[in-house]
Amino acid sequence: MPGRIRVGTSSWADPGFVEEWYPQDLPARDRLAWYAERFEAVEVNSSFYAIPEWRTVERWARITPAGFTFDVKLHRLLSRHAATLDSLPADLREHAETNARGRLRLTPELEAAMADRLVAELAPLSEAGKLGAFLLQLTPAFAPKSHGLDELAPLIDRLAPHTVAVEFRHRGWVRDKRVERALDFLSERGAAFVCVDAPPGDHVPIMPPLDAVTTDRLAYLRAHGRNTQGYLHGKTVAERFGWVYSDDELREIAARVEGLAEQAQDVRTMFNNNRGADAPTAARRLRELVGQDPGPPPGAAQGRLSVP
Repeated sequence: MPGRIRVGTSSWADPGFVEEWYPQDLPARDRLAWYAERFEAVEVNSSFYAIPEWRTVERWARITPAGFTFDVKLHRLLSRHAATLDSLPADLREHAETNARGRLRLTPELEAAMADRLVAELAPLSEAGKLGAFLLQLTPAFAPKSHGLDELAPLIDRLAPHTVAVEFRHRGWVRDKRVERALDFLSERGAAFVCVDAPPGDHVPIMPPLDAVTTDRLAYLRAHGRNTQGYLHGKTVAERFGWVYSDDELREIAARVEGLAEQAQDVRTMFNNNRGADAPTAARRLRELVGQDPGPPPGAAQGRLSVP
């Protein structure tokens, strides 16, 4: 029996998304509930910049319907991006190490503390059965010549039994024989390989359309749009990821997703083509193409509003 396909977007609060998709008079605090009436899954993007607080997470769990799930992007420090001291929880800053430029050093102790704190703060989602995967979106600087896959093992193990979905941003990991080693590593750790729909090109930070399932519990696909020039040189999110998917392109993605569903119990498909309403529009259409009800249209009655 094919796995369950869930479709959503990489944020519910992207500025362009807010301006063009939500009703103009909808209060900010009601956007998540409104979004959850139209989709059954979402990525938490804010966690890339700061670990969310328990009180905020508890509200997320309370105002979303049963069956709705959150995939949580790991903090930028854990994903090997540059991070500063002020991005840490206040009580973890005292013993954190920084370099001459003020960038945090990722020590084993800090990595473990950050992972433990994230799991603790996300407890309301976990207890409600609404915590999906942890998304580890690696920096393109995490390259085969300067890093080893074993560096990721302590983090993946620390977050177990939660599944970590690993998105490589350096195509060297899937070239030649490295692809077998990378997929084997993820499989051995029970982690999921993140498939992508990305712009065409053989540039280092552009991953090819490789579909692979490394754990039968989860398959993951992220759609980044197909604007090569913008993806490589854009200075804003809209410039980098803005893309209006055509029906033919969405049918290609639908075929890939349905193929993944033949191998995994749960297939997450998240649209990251963040410019205005591009992402939710594409996500709604994909739901139709895979045989799902797209949900009420953006202009429909607002339903669940002003939830405390």
